[in-house]
Amino acid sequence: MKKKSLALLMAFATMFAMVGCGNASGQGATEQGADAATSSDKKWVIATDTSFKPFEYTDDNGDFVGIDVDILAAIAEDQGFDYELKSLGWDASIAACQAGQADGMIAGASITDERKASGWVFSDGYYDANQSMAVEASSDITGFEDLKGQSVAVKTGTMSASYAESLSSEYGFTVTYFEDSPTMYQAVVGGQVAACFDDTPIMASNIKDTGISMKILENTGNDPAEYGFAIFNSDNQELIDMFNAGLANIKANGTYDEIIAKYLGE
Repeated sequence: MKKKSLALLMAFATMFAMVGCGNASGQGATEQGADAATSSDKKWVIATDTSFKPFEYTDDNGDFVGIDVDILAAIAEDQGFDYELKSLGWDASIAACQAGQADGMIAGASITDERKASGWVFSDGYYDANQSMAVEASSDITGFEDLKGQSVAVKTGTMSASYAESLSSEYGFTVTYFEDSPTMYQAVVGGQVAACFDDTPIMASNIKDTGISMKILENTGNDPAEYGFAIFNSDNQELIDMFNAGLANIKANGTYDEIIAKYLGE
């Protein structure tokens, strides 16, 4: 009986030891899996302004489309990360990123030293664009010299606003601020303002696609600056790193050129 009892005790001891090892191994695998999934399973929240055609806008089906939208999608696929694109508007996108309600922003944002100094962290540039002035199609205005005593429209917080502000004293015009490009364009067409300043490819695309009664004036453009993807929190540096790596890859494999050609015919 003693030998039998001893054998049973040894058997139970072996079983418990195996169970204990199994639990420890299972817990370790779970923890390792959780650590490995921390980045890959994260859904990044990306803010944008979908009134910025052809870079980001809403099509007839209510879907977000445009150069920025397609570039982000191609980069995410290349780098294997998940994201949610939220259309918040320009100012609200910046505020959401600064408040931690969004992880990054893609909205045709020009890379400038001033923005970097104020907390923007940019990716590599993905498109060169400049700003210029447009007027109503039948307007007699031919340049900045004709703006004395007039009011011009800009979109709040943009490079085009800074450009107009830099010229206002020299040429004697005042600046009126709008929250989005379409409303600003309507103010030009409706005669509420004499002209507007905006990113050149944005205005060109709108004039071409919508037939809006506006024309871009020659010799009113500034020097081009690159657009960049942006974050406002260094904790999200991984997102910038993935964007840069993916951008390099889609440029190398031809996807980038296909996207640009799709919207601009370049």
